[in-house]
Amino acid sequence: MPIAAEAREVAARHAVSAEKEWRPAPESIEAVVAAGFARHFVPLDCGGNAGSFTALSQAVAELGEACPATAWCASVTAHLARMAAYLPVEGFREIWRDGPDAVVVGSLIPGGHAEPAPGGWRLTGRWSYVSAVDHSDWALLCGMIPTEEGPQARMFAVARADYTVVDSWSDIGMRATGSHSLFVEGVFVPERRVMDRNILLNGRSAGSPAPCHAVPLRAVNALSFATPALGAARGMLKLWQDGVAAKLRKPSPGPGVSRAPYETALARAAGEIDSAELLLDRAARIADGTSELTALLEARNLRDCALGMDLLVTAADRLFRTAGTSAHSVDAPLQRYWRDVHSMASHVVLQFDAAAGIYAREVWETSAGTPLAT
Repeated sequence: MPIAAEAREVAARHAVSAEKEWRPAPESIEAVVAAGFARHFVPLDCGGNAGSFTALSQAVAELGEACPATAWCASVTAHLARMAAYLPVEGFREIWRDGPDAVVVGSLIPGGHAEPAPGGWRLTGRWSYVSAVDHSDWALLCGMIPTEEGPQARMFAVARADYTVVDSWSDIGMRATGSHSLFVEGVFVPERRVMDRNILLNGRSAGSPAPCHAVPLRAVNALSFATPALGAARGMLKLWQDGVAAKLRKPSPGPGVSRAPYETALARAAGEIDSAELLLDRAARIADGTSELTALLEARNLRDCALGMDLLVTAADRLFRTAGTSAHSVDAPLQRYWRDVHSMASHVVLQFDAAAGIYAREVWETSAGTPLAT
């Protein structure tokens, strides 16, 4: 499993400067790679670990306590490498031909189109919000191709020399993820580095028998974005506890500061964070320990991640509101954690209403034994 301790120290040291630069510090990404995040899901025959979702989630959360943005980059690059393992065998072996620590980034949103060419495709497009793109070696990109049945989505693995990074990231939170845009113009991608996106969604790798490569995307996609937020909330709680403790120790000329509001905030926020951790841990263990994931279990995992994210946002807001005016300073680390949690929560796969609809539909269809009318 990834060892987050050293990466955590490096990321914490560079967190402020990375936010000002709107991209991860090179030292932080180097530490993330050295810790084993990039190789965590890489197939065994390529030198990777083909590891578990539980181990990765725990390491990501630990890293997130020090720097949520770095933890986000560690998580998404690990999960993008898992997705790359669904390429044809020759294709994924090319990605890791120089070792299992290649940094893979990408996007599942169709940001471009491809036209057929001898032996492959010519891809053109622009993909936004590609985290850690400055430090990437490969990009896995979704583009549309023409077919007799109409446009269909394909995933294209593109080498770093074939794409350009465009500075475009300006979010109020998660600034240090460097989620800039990626541009490709008529790049040739051989067939061995192309796959139907449905292969990825269904979770059936042709080239790796590892359990982590037999998990449908819906069961774990939200997990990759919620676990950095768990770490962020933990880190925020620690900062809040230290700040409040210092406030309560100060001598007061008046009747003193009432402890009750802080005790309530502490107990509720800590309980909300613990509850989110239990939900996310169960989702990871379901992905690791279930040989045949049902549609209902996949939907429950999605629900649990979205619900866990809501709990983390509630805890973060509770802590921020009771931290005092000094915590709102641009130089205060607490406000950075708060902004990061809210930015993470905006991700489309963590929206609870959508997750609830998918879950409810699976519950009703499972109980009735027939599909619901549309």
